[in-house]
Amino acid sequence: MNYPVFTNKARFVCSLLSSAVLLGLAGCQQQLQTAPTDASKHGADTPLAVQPLRLTGTYSATATVADQALQLRTDATALQVLDADGKVLASAAGRFERLTLLQQQADQLLITAVDKETQQLWLWQYQAGVLTPRFNYTLTSRVAEDLCFYQSKQNQQLSLFVIGDRGGADQLLLQQQDQWLPQPVPMRVLNLPYDAKSCAVDSSKGVLYVSEPQGLWRFNAEAESDEAGTLMQARQPFGAIQSEISVLQLLPDGQLLALEAEPARLLRFTPASDDSFSATASPLSTELALQSMSLQHNNQQIALQFAVEPAHLLDVQPLQSATLPIQLQPQQTATAVVFPQLQATLETASTATRGDVIDDPAFWHHATTPASSRILATDKRSGLEVYNLQGERVQQLPVGRLNNVDVRYGLHWQGKPHDIAVASLRNNNSLQLFAIDASGKLHDAGQVPTALPDIYGMCLYQPAADQLYAFVNDKSGRIDQFRLSSDGTQWQGKLVRTLTVPSQPEGCVADDQNHQLYVGEEDVGVWTFAADAAAPVAGQLVITANDEQGPLVADVEGMALLPAGTFTTQNKPLLLISSQGNDSYVLYEATAPYAFLQRFRVGTNPQLGIDGSSETDGLDLTVKSLGPAFPFGAIAIQDGRNRMPEAGQNLKLVPLQQLEAVLKR
Repeated sequence: MNYPVFTNKARFVCSLLSSAVLLGLAGCQQQLQTAPTDASKHGADTPLAVQPLRLTGTYSATATVADQALQLRTDATALQVLDADGKVLASAAGRFERLTLLQQQADQLLITAVDKETQQLWLWQYQAGVLTPRFNYTLTSRVAEDLCFYQSKQNQQLSLFVIGDRGGADQLLLQQQDQWLPQPVPMRVLNLPYDAKSCAVDSSKGVLYVSEPQGLWRFNAEAESDEAGTLMQARQPFGAIQSEISVLQLLPDGQLLALEAEPARLLRFTPASDDSFSATASPLSTELALQSMSLQHNNQQIALQFAVEPAHLLDVQPLQSATLPIQLQPQQTATAVVFPQLQATLETASTATRGDVIDDPAFWHHATTPASSRILATDKRSGLEVYNLQGERVQQLPVGRLNNVDVRYGLHWQGKPHDIAVASLRNNNSLQLFAIDASGKLHDAGQVPTALPDIYGMCLYQPAADQLYAFVNDKSGRIDQFRLSSDGTQWQGKLVRTLTVPSQPEGCVADDQNHQLYVGEEDVGVWTFAADAAAPVAGQLVITANDEQGPLVADVEGMALLPAGTFTTQNKPLLLISSQGNDSYVLYEATAPYAFLQRFRVGTNPQLGIDGSSETDGLDLTVKSLGPAFPFGAIAIQDGRNRMPEAGQNLKLVPLQQLEAVLKR
């Protein structure tokens, strides 16, 4: 029986209860393709024959390791690995359930399961007849309903999803850059529909599938990704699902098998090029309640194996088998982009409130004591945050909704030497000025009004010690250049020039030595202009963003300059850009022909318990020492999704020498 199913037009955030979502579907059925509910309209489907096997078990799985066919089973006392003749090759004592396999190499098998009595998560490595424990980890946050491995090729990580029945899942990091961690590290808590039952992962697409009583969902499997889920299929009368799905399994070609336990029925979801799925239903000739499903396949058929839900603790039923005739689709062999991984060694305190709060950072250097330097960050809701080099918040300036900030040195304010920080203030479309004294304390130094209707990003330009300019833009594409000056007591600003780009800009950075301005047009790419106030106003689009593969993927966000000669083999200035569309950071030469050099991500630092960074708005870098923690400088990166634990946004700091190592690859 074939069913059309939902396309990507039906998207819902999983913080809503799925039952409420399904009630809402009644009002938008005209946008969805739903399955007819009367099977007789399609003729009688022939059930797949289900036959008992001689082997018993509460959970089961099959695999081929080093050309040897293996059978795995659990009962109330042990997990066993058997050969094709039923000989026990290896075993582990315990009442194990949620048996899950991953084969990374032809001669090895990873096996994970949960001991029902102790809630211990076990992970073994099977090789050459030996079952070696790798992890023994106590689950404290939830009772596991299912386990799913996720192998991230892009980020070189192996993780495990632990699906719970009360609306949540834990994503545990197991391996990083092919190295096992001493113990699993919780990376993310994922909000799921209540009573989530089973899961499957498509590692080639980075997709997690989750079933619950009212439907089937898909989520992004990357730990630093958006948490929103998509309702892929609903229960009748809104979709093809007839009863609760107890097991999900993924086929090599991306098709998804879903087992409905009672009455037993197999649903096969086939992906289409437009991101939709078609559903095919196959009844099973059994009245038993099936609780696990494993499979082996060739191009013509799939051999299925089922375990029966036990009626009581000591009840162990014969395993069941069936054959599903199927023509597997040609596999897509796209090569995954592998991103080099940098690691933050420090993170700042999180914001007290959740949501999109922190936007843009900037470094301020202490003239005599580098370790007393400061990190500034704009708070889009209230003002400016100031942190020390331990990541502690040391000052808050509640001046209003600030967007971008930049710093320059060597000016005077109220008759004394001060450095300056300037930020774009969205409350009244002005430039907010701050004076920074020798100790690193910031003082409100007034505002410079602008004529911009919707102020957004800004950056500073200091071509000489006694000259200072601010470039400030708005969402229309207009960029105003102001000359900032001081009478020794107060600072003033004067508009000297206007530039434009075709659509909304934000991030920008000026090269004080080479007198160039770089502006990010969010959906398009990077423009360069002559920075001098008397220069022509025409700009040039020099780097183009791409919607998919990149290397620069829109939105184009924060930018920073790495001066020429910072690294021994680097003879040109480099431009570092936040590629927000794929949670990465891209390095280009900052002079013609603006060649792409490298891209990277900031990944998890499990040793320090610091998560990676993603959805980055602003960033900054310094090549000056910040003391013992960052003797060669650092990169400050706004983290839009702060994990480990889930908290308000913050900044991640990466030692600058890690960037040099990436450039040498």
